[in-house]
Amino acid sequence: MAAPSDEPRQKSLPEHVDDESGALWEDERGLHVVDFLTNKAGDDLKSHKNIGDILESLKEENNVLSEQVNLLIRNGKNLTHLQGVQPSKNHLGRMLNQIQTIERHMKYLSCLQLIEECSSSIQQCLMTGSVWEAIRAIDSMGAVHAGLKTSGCSSLKAFLQETLSFWHRIIKDRLSGDFEKILAQLHWPNISPTAQSLAPVGNHQELSVQLELLVTQLLALQTTDNLLFHSTSPLLPTQADSSATAVSQSPICLPIQIMLLPFRKRFRYHFCGNRQTSSLSKPEWYLTQVLLWMSNNSTFMEEKIQPILEGAETHLSARVELCRGLLALVQEKVASDALRLLYDDALFCHLVEEVLQFEKELRSKLSYPPALPGLLHLLLENTVLQKWLTVEKKMAVEKMDAMLSSEGAWSCQYKEMCDMDELRAPDCAETFMMLLQVITERYRYLTCPSAQLKFLGLQKELLDDFRIRLTQVMKEDSRYPLSARYCAILNAVNYISTILRDWGDNVFFLQLQQAAVSLNDEVLLGGLGLMELGQLAALEGSLFDSLLALLDRLKGDMMGRLLDWTMREFKEKAKPYSQNRWLSFPSQQDQSSMSLSSSACPMMLCLRDRLLSLHQLLGLSLFQLTWQGLAERLDHFLYQDVILANHFSDGGAAQLHFDMSRNLFPLFGQYCKRPENFFKHVKEACIILRLSVGSAILLRNVLEEAEEETDAGDHERPTLMSTLHELGVYCLAPCDVLYVLRLRVSWPGQ
Repeated sequence: MAAPSDEPRQKSLPEHVDDESGALWEDERGLHVVDFLTNKAGDDLKSHKNIGDILESLKEENNVLSEQVNLLIRNGKNLTHLQGVQPSKNHLGRMLNQIQTIERHMKYLSCLQLIEECSSSIQQCLMTGSVWEAIRAIDSMGAVHAGLKTSGCSSLKAFLQETLSFWHRIIKDRLSGDFEKILAQLHWPNISPTAQSLAPVGNHQELSVQLELLVTQLLALQTTDNLLFHSTSPLLPTQADSSATAVSQSPICLPIQIMLLPFRKRFRYHFCGNRQTSSLSKPEWYLTQVLLWMSNNSTFMEEKIQPILEGAETHLSARVELCRGLLALVQEKVASDALRLLYDDALFCHLVEEVLQFEKELRSKLSYPPALPGLLHLLLENTVLQKWLTVEKKMAVEKMDAMLSSEGAWSCQYKEMCDMDELRAPDCAETFMMLLQVITERYRYLTCPSAQLKFLGLQKELLDDFRIRLTQVMKEDSRYPLSARYCAILNAVNYISTILRDWGDNVFFLQLQQAAVSLNDEVLLGGLGLMELGQLAALEGSLFDSLLALLDRLKGDMMGRLLDWTMREFKEKAKPYSQNRWLSFPSQQDQSSMSLSSSACPMMLCLRDRLLSLHQLLGLSLFQLTWQGLAERLDHFLYQDVILANHFSDGGAAQLHFDMSRNLFPLFGQYCKRPENFFKHVKEACIILRLSVGSAILLRNVLEEAEEETDAGDHERPTLMSTLHELGVYCLAPCDVLYVLRLRVSWPGQ
């Protein structure tokens, strides 16, 4: 027999041990009780003070242990029960799986039965001529097809697809044949604008009724047609792989598809294959032909088909549907031709021009909805777009070289109408900006902002290139800034700056600016700080600011050279005048007998000739800046080198005033009403030098007292400035006025 296990022996130990072992076990249990009582009662064991509390604690622990034991017993019973019912559960699961399988089989069979019933119904309806009943039956079959879209029953789906296609094709062919006969009697399609009247006189009413019935039935067949042929319809537009072609289009309605078949046949015959009319060099042939088809047949669509579509509540435009179908043919042709012309710049450029012209006429003359794509999205395909940009740049650079090297590059084509042409831009600058404007018109209507920004980047690149070329030509003529070509270059810079500032306020370029900021365009915004980006986002600046800064710097440099040259020439002529012995001039009582100083004649003639020449060569705004800058420099020169460098008698002061007020100032009088205001130093110095002796003495005393008070730390008195203002002195400081007064030699006692 096997030896009993240790566990039973341990559990029965208290009952079967010998007397000695039992005594030891009793002693150990007694010691455990003593230790427990000692820990709980402590030294109060004999006084029995805590015995009640100990008993209560033991009772609570006993209750808790009893509940735990009962819970374990219940859990054990439940586990035993679950283990007992598991086979039943497994059996039930197998039965449910069988039921679900049988249910699926029944559904499968019911679908087959429904398909067979629909097929029989359609066949019966077609035999009896009940077209509407056949369409309703095929719609029911289409609903089953749609319900099985996510099903894994591939054989059933294939059978249903084949059956649905079979009956749909039969009904569609029957309706299409009848529809084409009616269209032929109505003289559809209208190929040429000189075609005879569309509607026959005799049976017009009968044809209209039949037309309405057939169109309505074909529209009812549209649902299953979309279900079967939506993805493979040859009349749907071919969309290029571009973000600009994300416009999803619904399929063209079935009646219009049938009406498009004659056009499609003609288009394929004439413009596909190896026929002469399919030449790659003549895209305008098929583009113009399609526009004519759209235009010639729009009346028929609006008068005959549109009322039927409205009666069927389709919310479609018959004319637009026709245009969509014809556009699909053109889109396929253009997409193919564009890829074939990638290596022929001239033909590719011609294709782009014709596509843009087609798009313009499609939108403007035929009122094609802007929400629907035309042909422009085909040009936005990445390969085609890059080629377009490359060709655009290449041809622009070639034209730039040609215009700058032409004989009339720096002549103004409106020079005979100077009063009308305020900018007097040379021919090369005007042609260049016209070239940029043409580029703008080409990409203005693109539907993709990122593509538009690429063209804008190209324009900025061309502008900077042209600026560099102007700078190079300017340096060749910088030795003589008064030459006609130098002034023409200055006019060109000013003209381009003016146009760019206008562009900066143009709505189209402001929209591109917002797009550049939102897209964070690296080409246009690269290198700009957060402040500049914030200004662009707030429309406080423009995308042309960097170019304008460079052009303004070039203009300022050229203006400085021109004024420096003019002043050097004037100073050379003015040397004798500045060396006059002004203190020896006799007094003139009668100014009517005075004349211009002989030493002033050369400088006045020089100044007159230069002003006249610059007025004829420079644009109005540039000349305005030029004569004002020249007046400022002349004022400074005459004040410093003529007035402050000499002493004046009364006669000398009178002669100086006469030379300035009667000769110098009038030279500028034809350009402004009060030229003396641009020579404030000279004018006020003449006032001080021509004061009467008494007034001069009083003013000198007041100024000297004010000077002493200023040296002592007191501020200038307001009355001093009022005194100077009463004399007409506003520009000169009191110390300068005192200095000019001391240049007088006609004082009492001298």
